[in-house]
Amino acid sequence: MLYIISTPIGNLKDITLRAIEVMSGCCYILCEDTRVSKNLLAHYKINTPLICFHKFNESKIQKKILDDLKNDKVIGLISDAGTPLISDPGQNLIKECYGAGIKVEAIPGPCSIIQALVLSGFDTHTFQFLGFLPKQKGELEFSIKKMLFFEGTSIAFESARRTEETIEIISRLAPKRRVAVLKEMTKKFEMRLCMEAEMLFKFLKENPLKGEIVLAVEKGEMIDDISNEECIKLLKSLHGLSLDEAIKVCAEIKNISKKELYKAFKIK
Repeated sequence: MLYIISTPIGNLKDITLRAIEVMSGCCYILCEDTRVSKNLLAHYKINTPLICFHKFNESKIQKKILDDLKNDKVIGLISDAGTPLISDPGQNLIKECYGAGIKVEAIPGPCSIIQALVLSGFDTHTFQFLGFLPKQKGELEFSIKKMLFFEGTSIAFESARRTEETIEIISRLAPKRRVAVLKEMTKKFEMRLCMEAEMLFKFLKENPLKGEIVLAVEKGEMIDDISNEECIKLLKSLHGLSLDEAIKVCAEIKNISKKELYKAFKIK
C-alpha cells in the first residue's frame, strides 16, 4: 500500500489526525528533504524512518520502492509542504503502482493552490494552475498571456526575487487586471497583497518581497489587448484548435472580418 500524505504548508498544526496515524504506521516515508520532514515527524513524535525521494534520485530508487510495495510493505509519500505530486516528484511512481496493481490511497490535507485561490477573493468556480512560471523571458511572457486570456482565476508559483519581473509584464499587458500575491501562507508573517497590476508593480519596486510566493490573477477581458496573431496562437495552444478553427473563433470574439484574417495568415 502506498499512501500519498498531505502535510502542513507552514503551520505545523494544519495536519489531520489521519495523516499522523498513517505516517506512524508506515514502514518508511518517502520525502524530498529529510531535514525538512524530520521537524514535522519530531513535532508529532513519529519515529518512522525517512528516505529521500526527489527528482535527482527518483529513477534510481523506484525499483526498490516498488519491490517493497509488492512485498506488502506500507509506504508513505510526502513533500516538503502541502499535497505531494503538485509540482513535486512521484507521478511516475504512482503510474507504476497502478500498472502493477498496487493499491494507492491519498490522505487529503493542506494545498497551497487551494489556499491561495480562496484567499485571493477572485472567482473560485473556474480556475487553472500553471505550476512554476518559466524563467526565460519569452516563455514567461507567453505563460502570462495565457493567464490573462483564461476565463477564470489563474494560480501560479513564483520565487520572491522574480515576482517583480512577472508583475511588470502583467502590468504592461493588462495594467488594470487585479493580481493577488499570497506570501508565507499559514505562517506567522502571512500576507496578502491585492491590487491592479500597475499599482502592484509600483509597490513591489519600493517593497521587495521575501519568502514563499503564490500568485493569483483575476479573470478579465484581454481580447482587445493582444494582436490578432497572438489571439490565434493562444487559441491554438490553449484549446487545440486548427489554424482554420482559430481564425474563425478569433474573428467572432474580436468582431472582425474572417477574410482579413485568412489573408493575413494563409499567405504566410
